[in-house]
Amino acid sequence: MKNFYSKYLGDELWQIKEIGFKRGLQNIRESQFSLGNGLIGSRAALEEKPKGAQPGLYLSGLYDSLTAQVDELVNLPNPFYFKFIAFGQKIGITAMDIVSHTRTLNTQNGTLSRHTVYADNKKRRYDYQSIRFLSMDNKNIGVMQIVLTPLDSDLELECQTGIDTSVYNSGVVTEGRKRHFAISELGQQDNSKILVIKTSGKQLNVIYRSGLYYKIGAKKRIYAEGNALRIKLKKNQRVVFTKIFYISSFLQKKDLEKNKIKSKKVFSKVLKSSFKTLINKHSQTWKVLWDQSDIIIEGTADIQKNIRFNIYHLLICVHFDQGLSSIGARTLSGEGYRGHIFWDAEIFLLPFYAYQYPEAAKNMLLYRYRRINQARALAKEKGYSGVLFPWESADSGKEETPSWAKNLDGTIIKIKTAEFEQHIVADVAYACYKYFQISADYDFLEDYGYEIIFESARFWASRVKRNKKGKVSIADIMGPDEFHEKVNNNAYTNLMAQWNLKIGQNLYQQFKKKKKKYNQLKSKLNLTDKEVKQWGKIAAEITVKIKRNKVIEQFDGFFRKDYIEIVNFDENNIPLLPEGVKVKDYNKTQFVKQADVVMALYLLGDNFDYKTKESNFWFYLRRTLHKSSLSASVHALAAAEIGALSRAYQFFNVALRADISDLHGNTHEGIHAASLGGVWQCIIYGFAGVKIEKNILSLAPYMPLTWQSIKFNLLFKGARWEFQVRKKEVRVKACIRAKSKLKIIIFGKIHTINANRIYNFKVKKQIKKISLAEKYY
Repeated sequence: MKNFYSKYLGDELWQIKEIGFKRGLQNIRESQFSLGNGLIGSRAALEEKPKGAQPGLYLSGLYDSLTAQVDELVNLPNPFYFKFIAFGQKIGITAMDIVSHTRTLNTQNGTLSRHTVYADNKKRRYDYQSIRFLSMDNKNIGVMQIVLTPLDSDLELECQTGIDTSVYNSGVVTEGRKRHFAISELGQQDNSKILVIKTSGKQLNVIYRSGLYYKIGAKKRIYAEGNALRIKLKKNQRVVFTKIFYISSFLQKKDLEKNKIKSKKVFSKVLKSSFKTLINKHSQTWKVLWDQSDIIIEGTADIQKNIRFNIYHLLICVHFDQGLSSIGARTLSGEGYRGHIFWDAEIFLLPFYAYQYPEAAKNMLLYRYRRINQARALAKEKGYSGVLFPWESADSGKEETPSWAKNLDGTIIKIKTAEFEQHIVADVAYACYKYFQISADYDFLEDYGYEIIFESARFWASRVKRNKKGKVSIADIMGPDEFHEKVNNNAYTNLMAQWNLKIGQNLYQQFKKKKKKYNQLKSKLNLTDKEVKQWGKIAAEITVKIKRNKVIEQFDGFFRKDYIEIVNFDENNIPLLPEGVKVKDYNKTQFVKQADVVMALYLLGDNFDYKTKESNFWFYLRRTLHKSSLSASVHALAAAEIGALSRAYQFFNVALRADISDLHGNTHEGIHAASLGGVWQCIIYGFAGVKIEKNILSLAPYMPLTWQSIKFNLLFKGARWEFQVRKKEVRVKACIRAKSKLKIIIFGKIHTINANRIYNFKVKKQIKKISLAEKYY
């Protein structure tokens, strides 16, 4: 039987395939093949909902907590649901014998197609094909089409469909599974059905509209009046079902009735559209996204496919809602971390969006700004000034970190990140500044960014204390290395706090030039020149301990902890949990969970020399267990910066395959957002050598040996920059409407170029320092 949807599959370099069905991989595939458009995310559960399936349909920013200890992303009714019965037997992946089965995620156009051939208990075969997508053209719309053909006999086919409301949120350590909504309205209107659900705690409403029609052969479409159908088919006669649905954004009670009217008007028009029209509009929007965001690696096909898998999952999070929502640690592909937003969003994800879709990056920062009063309240509650952003955030802006979680060894432990991991304050301020550097969005800086950065600096000024010796100290803190809780002077925290105070002081002086807005904000914050001057003094007193060989002590007393050599590694050269040491005792050792000092040296690289970066990379590499998806990409970036190319490529591959290969063993909970963003940074910052020097875009490629070139685009200060980089050559074109001259730094030299012209710059040899030997400190 021919593939009915072959023209939508794309070529191999865009395809992620499942060949055959393995029950143990079912929930992993649901995450990997997730669909999304920024507003809606849907796990790729098979439409017949076999045993063990975990369907998930999520709306960006919709959380509830009536039956949970903290807010969590609400798993909503599932519209991708069908049940077919032939001769009393369910047509399904676990109910019949599978003759063949293939699913294909086409990352180029955001479609998930399927071709399965079944055999029932009488050996009668059924050809089953389907395709589904969440529209990028109209983000409230989703479409699914199914083609079913009996191959060996006539058939009276039974079909049951509708919106599956039997879904639930998965259970967690201290709670069982739960449902966060109730049905408030259900009905039929013309050729469509309406379902309105209301969340249990916050009483938020979501409107569903759906319509189903089918065609047999060349006949006209027949609309289904109910959710159950019986259709008579001849042998080899196919029936095509098309299901179209509408899902609203979540709504307050006062907005419900007018949105019911609006949704009916929109949906009625869409339901009349042809499937071809809907999928073509959807695909055209995807083409625009990929024209901006594709990265083409010449030299290795496997890497290319996996890179596009990562970028695809970044693209299905692109959303603009004026800061109503941001991007959670597991995107909208699963319920890991309950859908909460962490520092991952600002540090790992935001650079991709800032260079590709600045409005999406701005949206992420507006998410923090919209909740700045809650951050002020949290800081005040703990006895500090300024803002303290919650470690885990949902929709309200309050702290959402749960009390308990599973440790690496499966034991249940008390979670203390909300109490001690406060570097997120500087992380958000850092993201605001980096977004401005890339976008030159002065309106954002003046209306929102300054306030976030000044209030963050104010927090750190109140957070530092003087110890018995009169020295400034940030005590009782936790850095990214969460093995060590409640330490003093964590290097990452101290360095980021110091940066935050300095940049706050510098921007305050710059802001004075905008007298009106400066005076307004100064009055709003009750900010004085004296207070800001004190920020600079405090920053100058914040220190980290550095050994003679330039190794920075991760926190006070770290060097006195037990050093235990890491001797066992997996096939990816990632350490296995050391034998003979209990996980609860890691705090007594120099084991590091993830990049900490190395992370600080990467983010604040301009403040440190090559020797410092090299010494710390090799020192902490021997101590880091990489038990976080955030760690591999940062180590790849740090290795690339010191010229340790083999190490950079090794860690890059670990980050790249985090979810496509389920390297962390928890992809079933959703895709690791930080790893997605980290991979993009590895390619653009690490191997293409992109950075900002003196507010000028700079490139100095340092590529893997098997790569011949990297082709990519960046948006920088209003211009679209098109690049193709080779090891000793950079091809560049700056696209901007106005005739203008722009500056760029290539291989360390500043060049002035004309807009809309192609330039080639070459160098005889690479200028990167090479760190070849693994050094021991």
